[in-house]
Amino acid sequence: MIAKIVKNSGKIQPWFISYGLQRVNQVLRHNGRHKPIHIFICICDHFEPLRGGVNNEIGLKRVKRWVADYKVIADRYKDIDGARPRHTIFYPIEEYRPQYMELLADFCRQGYGEVEIHLHHDNDTADNLRRTLLDFKKLLSGEYGLLCRDRNNKEIKYGFIHGNWALDNSRKDGRKCGVNNELEILEQTGCYADFTMPSAPDETQISKINSIYYAVDNPHKPGSHSRGIGVKDGKNSRKGLLMVQGPLMLNWQNRKLGIFPRIENSEISYSSAITPERMELWRRANIHIDGRPEYIFIKLYTHGCQDDNARYMLNGGLDGLFSYFRDNYNNGDDFITHYMSSREMVNVINSVEDGVIPVEINELRNYRLEKVENR
Repeated sequence: MIAKIVKNSGKIQPWFISYGLQRVNQVLRHNGRHKPIHIFICICDHFEPLRGGVNNEIGLKRVKRWVADYKVIADRYKDIDGARPRHTIFYPIEEYRPQYMELLADFCRQGYGEVEIHLHHDNDTADNLRRTLLDFKKLLSGEYGLLCRDRNNKEIKYGFIHGNWALDNSRKDGRKCGVNNELEILEQTGCYADFTMPSAPDETQISKINSIYYAVDNPHKPGSHSRGIGVKDGKNSRKGLLMVQGPLMLNWQNRKLGIFPRIENSEISYSSAITPERMELWRRANIHIDGRPEYIFIKLYTHGCQDDNARYMLNGGLDGLFSYFRDNYNNGDDFITHYMSSREMVNVINSVEDGVIPVEINELRNYRLEKVENR
């Protein structure tokens, strides 16, 4: 049946098989869960103020609008831990502007979000990539008090999203990256996790979906993140780069031509509006850690600085998201929703690897990775 579903450019997408197996496995293994079920929601923003080739003045207006309007929205909501929704801004290295970063640093100091690293590059080399990441990491942490620090060895760490989805040189034409050992370099330069996937229906979409796992780089081949070992409760392996994927599903309630299901890829945008049916699919993707099924991780993505997206999200879109989970998945007995940054979500993941059972989830927000400014 899966092989007869939606086609992209005349080819069956390889993740359909994984999707079918996951759905069957979920039905067969459905034997109840511990309650309450904790839902962790993180929005990862491919934050691109200069998207579309606009000038610096327009880019500045976009940043100012975002930091002003988001605060108003976030102040309306608090989770059971007393935390407001935290927006994780993956800022593109190639669009760095000091004035923009000052605004974002102040936004983060007030507790509304955190900044991580985003990169678009092409025909790159391993040495240049390493230098680029280390220089930007030093800039963000040293000049602006951004990013985070490993509580054990004090190393500055960062989360990462690859521009154009071409992580580890995974495009067939070799464009938009160029570095086959990119995962290795990310790990060596302090990346605590990658948040690039899913990318469907783009050609860079890998067959491994709806997972949290470690990918070990093969420096001689591209696309090493297409395989890996899943994170498990109480088993602290941490070998390779941690990959945190967002939901990738088929939406049978919204069909092309009334026949073929549309792809649900966890994007939030004006053209991919937030609806109850989509939010239910995010939950049903059931992204969790083996041995801790009562923790469900929902990693979403957006391009928040694109004008149409900003208008949509800041004028009702985000309110719809936050209010839906507050009203439907936050009664304290069956479900509890937690707003998380990407760093906080990984702290929860790391704690599960260590077998930690917290009294309160709030204890885990700074479990291993603490914000630089906290020091």
